[in-house]
Amino acid sequence: MTAAPPVQASFAEVTAVRPAGDGCWQAGLDPRWTIAGRPNGGYLLAIMGRAAVAASDRPHTLAASVQYLRPPVPGPVELRTEVLRSGRSATHVRVQLSQDGDACVESLLVTGRLDEPGTPSGWNAPDAPVPPAPSRDAVRVPSVTPDGTSAPIMDEVTIALDHDTVGFATGAPSGRGAIAGRITLPGGDPFDDCALLFAVDALPPAALSIAPTGWVPTISMNVYVRALPATGPVHVRCSSAVIDGGRVDETCWIHDSSGRLVAQGSQLAGIRYP
Repeated sequence: MTAAPPVQASFAEVTAVRPAGDGCWQAGLDPRWTIAGRPNGGYLLAIMGRAAVAASDRPHTLAASVQYLRPPVPGPVELRTEVLRSGRSATHVRVQLSQDGDACVESLLVTGRLDEPGTPSGWNAPDAPVPPAPSRDAVRVPSVTPDGTSAPIMDEVTIALDHDTVGFATGAPSGRGAIAGRITLPGGDPFDDCALLFAVDALPPAALSIAPTGWVPTISMNVYVRALPATGPVHVRCSSAVIDGGRVDETCWIHDSSGRLVAQGSQLAGIRYP
């Protein structure tokens, strides 16, 4: 396993891809972006987004549908890309992330061009979630979980949870199936489209607000990126509606510092309650 470099790297650095010829790209999974030794699923998708953008020669990721087959470990990975169709405003790219010859993650991504920050936004449903104002009562997620699991990724990003959603950490879960908070990238770096792919899967599982749980591995996830965010942290709100048959859903809304909705996500994950 690769030793963690002593200097904190930027998000762009830890998600960078290098061309390897014939539609292939190489990347290195950083051990600091893990929970219990497993790279975060959103972090993996961000790397695949970089490969899709590079392969399509378009500037941004617009959407992603991803299936997690098996968790890789920190170290080198290969990304194989295939451009399925390139239209006037969007390109569809298939990306497979593999390690030591084994496929780990499969994704179909759409690339194109997003609105720049400050561009007037369109229509939103009247009952769409809106982010609360920043609060001094926000609670930062530590790099060790309540059950003692190591989560070094929380030393790289700052996740400050809204105070009314952190009861699970003190043994008093809200029972609402929701969790929310703000994410700041290393060094306060600005969010781009691929960083939003990470943010959709960055918060602790919303199911923790129901009861303590073990590992909640993502099985399948879909993400829509709507616009490039304004400078500053993004606010993420995730909620679950059904926990049944050993699986849980999660829906995610991401707003930038101006209050604009910049990304949405939904996923199906496995769940194990003690």
